[in-house]
Order: sequence, then structure tokens, then C-alpha cells
Amino acid sequence: MAVSDPPPPAGLLADGAYESLRPGTALLRLATTHDREGVLDGAWWPRSRDPATELPGLIAALSERLGPVTRVGLDRDAWDELPTRITVEGRLVHVDASVVRDDTALVTRGDRDHFSLLVIPPDTPLPAARAAMADAVRAGNLRQAGQILVVTARDQTRPTGPRGQR
Repeated sequence: MAVSDPPPPAGLLADGAYESLRPGTALLRLATTHDREGVLDGAWWPRSRDPATELPGLIAALSERLGPVTRVGLDRDAWDELPTRITVEGRLVHVDASVVRDDTALVTRGDRDHFSLLVIPPDTPLPAARAAMADAVRAGNLRQAGQILVVTARDQTRPTGPRGQR
């Protein structure tokens, strides 16, 4: 989002593109879905599995676009030592851990407003990560996070035909 762009109306997601949250930390892409009818609201590509390194950048970027984040839910098995809370820019954010392995982060703004982000594994090759991020924010997407990761990884590893065509 350019500096001169007005903020989105309250409750709506801002336009987003591949934006570096902090050098070496993560990429975030949010959907422009004013009706929020898709399964996912965006995608996040953390650069490591260390929540102390990755969460502050994610929370700061989301708070800037969505308003104050109060909770983040992550898969306990996918991260190194998840804290129960983290302070970002002077605000306490609760971190919920589950064992669902559903490749999503659930972000709560306020008491009940939830946003679902596809979490792309840090070791994902760039082309597959970009494809997964684009699929996650595609209008009307009905695929779950795990399905998107499987399909984009498979599409990136298909053998190419003559002249590089698939």
C-alpha cells in the first residue's frame, strides 16, 4: 500500500502485495475481499520457525492494516517453543497453540473478528510460495490451506515438456 493511499474502511482488508515485513523475516499478502467470502484472508511466508523472530513483524504489519491484533493462533507442532503471549509495539497479544496442523494462522482483531492466513513453510521455494500466496487471496477461493500447499508444490515440480511448456 502506498503511503498516500487512504486506509481501508473499518473491518475490511487492505490491498496488499508481496511486502517484506522486515529484512529476512516474512512476506505477507492480504486479499482485497470486502465481502470476505473466500476461505482465507491472506497468506504469510515466515522466514523461520522461531515465533520470537517472526510474530512481531507479522503482528505489526497486520495491526497497521487491520487495527489492533489481540490473538494469533498457530499450530504448536510447526513452531519452535510457542510463547503464550508476546508484546508488540507496547500491546499484549495472546498466542494460542493447537495441534491441528492445518497450515493456517488465525488472527483475532478485537473480541470476535477473525482472519485466516495461509502459513507457507519457510523452506518453500520462491515460485511455489508465490503461487500459494496468489491462490490464497484469489477471489472466491474455496481451497483449504493444506490443499493450496499441496497443489502449488505439485504444480511447481511437474516435468516440463518441449520448450519449457507444461
